[in-house]
Amino acid sequence: QVQLMESGGGSVQPGGSLRLSCVASGYTRSSGCMTWFRQAPGMEREGVAAIRRDGVAVYSDRVKGRFSISQDNAKNTLYLQMDSLKPEDTAMYYCATDPGKIFACLSSPGFRYWGQGTQVTVSS
Repeated sequence: QVQLMESGGGSVQPGGSLRLSCVASGYTRSSGCMTWFRQAPGMEREGVAAIRRDGVAVYSDRVKGRFSISQDNAKNTLYLQMDSLKPEDTAMYYCATDPGKIFACLSSPGFRYWGQGTQVTVSS
């Protein structure tokens, strides 16, 4: 059974940085999208960064140039480096994957496996 566990969230001031981690167990490496989503209270869940099956990273326009996604296959870990954080980045952040999800990696339909989330709060 695939399990995902996020960590690394916390509180930071605007302009600060955080690195989120997502450790996967139950499979060696997903052949589908590996994606970071976020959801703020009262808002729709949005995909912010993903690694496609071809290894290419994609980002939402809202985080492009500030966030960087990477993975360490030896550790079965997905990372999200977040720099120049803004108050509007405040949200619960989730990682998700599914071997069958190979298109539209920033769109949530089609992901069966989700972590429990880690909270990121950006505030002065």
